[in-house]
This record gives sequence, structure tokens and C-alpha cells, in this order.
Amino acid sequence: MGTPDAFLGVRCSARQFRWTERLDPADGHVATAIAQQHGLSDLMGRVLAARGARPETVSQFLNPTLKALMPDPSTLRDMDRAAARLAQAIVDREPVAVFGDYDVDGAASAALVRRFLAAHGHEGRVYIPDRLTEGYGPNVEAFRMLAEEGAALIVAVDCGTSGHAAIEAATALGTDVLVLDHHQAGEALPEATAIVNPNRLDDLSGQGRLAAAGVTFLVLVATVRALRTAGWYGEGRPEPDLLQWLDLVALATVCDVVPLEGLNRALVAQGLRIMQFRRNVGLRALSDVAGLAAEPTPYHLGFVLGPRINAGGRIGSADLGVRLLSTGDDAEALEISRTLDRLNAERKAIEAQCLEGATAMAESLLEADPDAPLIVAASGDWHKGLVGLVASRLTDRFRRPSLVITWTEAGQGTGSARSIAGADIGAAVRQAVDTGLLVKGGGHTMAAGLTVEREKLGALTEFLQAALAESVASARGAADLKIDGALMAAGASLELAALLEQAGPFGAGNPQPRFAFAAHRCTFAKVVGNAHTRCVLASDDGGRIDAIAFRSADTPVGRLLAEGHGHPLHVAGHLRRDNWGGREKVELVIEDVADPRAQSS
Repeated sequence: MGTPDAFLGVRCSARQFRWTERLDPADGHVATAIAQQHGLSDLMGRVLAARGARPETVSQFLNPTLKALMPDPSTLRDMDRAAARLAQAIVDREPVAVFGDYDVDGAASAALVRRFLAAHGHEGRVYIPDRLTEGYGPNVEAFRMLAEEGAALIVAVDCGTSGHAAIEAATALGTDVLVLDHHQAGEALPEATAIVNPNRLDDLSGQGRLAAAGVTFLVLVATVRALRTAGWYGEGRPEPDLLQWLDLVALATVCDVVPLEGLNRALVAQGLRIMQFRRNVGLRALSDVAGLAAEPTPYHLGFVLGPRINAGGRIGSADLGVRLLSTGDDAEALEISRTLDRLNAERKAIEAQCLEGATAMAESLLEADPDAPLIVAASGDWHKGLVGLVASRLTDRFRRPSLVITWTEAGQGTGSARSIAGADIGAAVRQAVDTGLLVKGGGHTMAAGLTVEREKLGALTEFLQAALAESVASARGAADLKIDGALMAAGASLELAALLEQAGPFGAGNPQPRFAFAAHRCTFAKVVGNAHTRCVLASDDGGRIDAIAFRSADTPVGRLLAEGHGHPLHVAGHLRRDNWGGREKVELVIEDVADPRAQSS
């Protein structure tokens, strides 16, 4: 198959992307059939066809439901064993402890279990490890403490798949452990009572793209079924309405950046509907403190609510997130929300300082080796809770995997890595663990965490660069920016934006429709907020549209917008409806820019 034609002739944009049409030309007839059979516009037909919809599946795509997409939970390995053990703990009134990760997915998963236990008249003890002093995942001291406190059952959520020593310590004291996780697993699993993880090697359920909260939700569904079978419900013991907690599942699914396909789309779509009712006291308070007055969207979950919840685990108290998401007290929810909002502002300031130093290191490395497959930046001055965010920023800017490490005085480094599509950083880190280069490490295809001794950093860097070289070169060489179609400023209406939203929820795996605006002039540009570029695009026919390019100041995109001097530019981005100031309008979120004069023939 040959190289696809460059959309608008853009072969090298400001972000060094080749623009190509998202819809495969071979599927053009599918787009036409969708539009004709369902009474949709040609543009909408192309958007849907490019995302895998077919004429017979359009209805389900536009309205993803749990009824159609929910699997039998028992298809997951160890599911029935986990559900039976959790049900037993409820029936026998056993002390239960919930151990969760400190990010949004972990907090939401722990809150789900806590709310589930409370709905059965059961108080669950929740423990979230401190990111700075304990690090990620189960640790021996915490599990031993929970067991010695009397926990008959520990439920580890969003972690535990690699927690061999901690689980062994708890079971040695007579405490059972359930692991509800989604992280990639090796061949050897801990000796837990049950490990429900669709990414364990012997799981054939096909649900490996679920966030931990999605896995936890399925476990709760299975547990209700087990309790129903045992005759537990009735006589003053009603079944809990699990659907009421889908707002937590949606929040975690979006914030953990798992693909919004299949079941995940249904969970997020239904969860967003639940969130509109504002029944979760904590989410309602956080939304109000953050000034979120609009109908919630994945954007608000991922960029407004999520960062504030994460701020607690990054630079504050690790348990703030789960306390917020599981409380029923308005005063407590407001107090926690205000604290998280303040911590998030502090996080932004600290992150900016860390990013400045890491960016300088990355630029120096790439000046010496422009084809380096991996950026490694390390310092003893950076905040341990922010290395993942900094790695993500470096990866976005330089389009290659990044590893950011902060050192302790003892010479041990805590690192977080982020990758690009096509380069499996999680697998590379697990291989480094197996070869003895890391104290510990693990993660996903796109993200990983690790602990390394200072004297092994050089060897680790060489190992990871060799492991990633081929896949990174291939991924970068095939770096296309997919375009759904061309628009003019005058055609980017509120009506069009509302129509496109029907193909949502958008996120990883179901990308926001992206359009190219050909030969538009940037008539006004200024830097606002946290290094964002706000501008106005105008076309020759008199059309105008407000636009913003996030975190673009001092980047090629921001510079091209600021220095365009009225020259026509090709601009790519997605539309969003904005209610700022009480007046609804549509604006363009700029993702890339290209100078037509710079494109080679």
C-alpha cells in the first residue's frame, strides 16, 4: 500500500506531521451508505465510517448501551472466586480493607468498593499509599499493618498484580487478598485469593482495555449476582443500584486514557448522563469550586476534574481523592474540593519549574542525537509526584518516549515514562526489571513507572534505547495527523458542533473529529493563561472563528500563529462549544498549523 496523499499538501507541519485523511478511501462507499440510510450529512457519514461504524452498527455507535455491550463478568479469570469472597465478607460481616492507587482511577475504584460496602451496611477501611514515601502499589508494611488491625480481607484496586511480597505478608497473617487491576502482568502472579485482571496472560475475556474502575464495576456486578443467588437480598436488604455509580467509572475511564471503544464507550456515555444529575456530593462540590457550569464532557473529566483529584496524590494527602468521591457530607466535600483546587494551582507552578529544566535537558540530548529514540531527564530537584506529568509534556513536544527521574539523597531514582503509539514502554520496562536493571517497574503500553539505582541509569538508558529504537523509528516515520475533512470558518457552527458530539464520547480510541481550515489568516494572537495562544482565524469569504492552541507558547505552533503576519496558514483542530460568559459559541481548539509556502512539491 502506497503512502497516502497529503491532505492540503501538508507534508511537514509545525509539529512535523504529515496530514492525511482519516477515512480510508476504500471506505468511502461505507460513509455514503451511512449518510443515506440514516439521514445524516455526508460529513457525519465520513466521521462515523472513519471510526469503524457500519450502516448496521450506526445506531449502537451513536447510542452505546451497557445492555448491548456489557459482557458476562464471569468471562474474566478469577471473577467468580473474587465475587464469592467479597460476598462472603458482606454476609459474615468481616472487616474489609480497601487498598488503592493514588491517581483518579485508583481513587474512583476504591470509592466504588467503599460505596458498595456501605450500601450493604458494611464499613470499609480505605488505605491509599503516600506517593512520596511509599510509592506505587502494595507494600509489605502497609499490608502487614492492615492485617494486624484485623482485616479479614484486603481488596487491592488499580494495583496488586506485581505485589508479591506484600500479598505474601498479608496471607501469612491469615488475611485474604483480592486484586482488581488492569496493569500488564508477567507470567508469575502473586498468591492472592483472586486476581481479576483482564491483562493477565491467561485471561481470554478480551476486556483488557478496561480501566481499573471498569474492572471493579464488573466485580461489583458479579458480587450482587452472588449475593442474590445466596438469598441475601430481601427483608429490608435491597439490592444496590450499581448504575448510580457509573459517574465514578466514567471519570476514571477518561482520566486513565484507556481507549473509548466498546464497553468503555458505554460506561463513559452512561456515566456522563448520571453525572448530569449531580448526585455524587464530592463531584458536585468539586465541579462548583472549579467553576464547571456546563454539561460535563470527557474534556471536563480529563482536564478540569481529574487534575484536581490527582493533585491530592501528587503534592497533598494521598487519600483526598477517595474521601471526596465517597463522602456524603456536603461540608466535607466542599472543604476537600477547596483543598484540591489550591493544591492543583500549586502543582501547576511546581510543574512549570520542573518542565523548564527537563526541556533544556531534552533539547541538549536531541541536539547531540536528533534520532534518539528515548528522552531521559533526571534531577534531584524535581518533585516526585510530578515526574509523570513532565514526561507526558516532553513526549507531546518531542514526539518520542520520555523518562523523567527524580533522585533521593540515597541515590535511588523514581521515574515515570510516557510513550507514543506504536512503542510499548511498559514491555520495555518489564524487560529491564527481568534483566536486573531496575529495583522495580511496570505499567501500560503508553506509560510506566520505575525505581532505579543511580549507578545503573546509564545501563538502563542504553537498554531502553535499544529496546525501543526500532518501534520508535517506525512510529515516528509513520507520524500522520489524521484529518476528518476540510471546513471554512463560516461553516464551523454551533449546529455542526452539536451534531458531531453525537459520535462521542471522544477520547483515546475514539478521537475528536479533526478538521483542516485551509488558507486562513491569523488576525490576532496573544499568549493567555498557562502558555496558551488565543487567536482569531479569518477566511477570504469573511468568516471568522475564535481559536486557542493550548500550551503552545514558545513552540513551533505558537510561533507560527504569532508570527504569521497575515499570511494564509493551514490550521488543524477540533470544534468545541464554549459557554464562557453565559454566551454559547463555537471555537476551534488548534492542534497543528502548517505554512503552505513551506510544503515541498
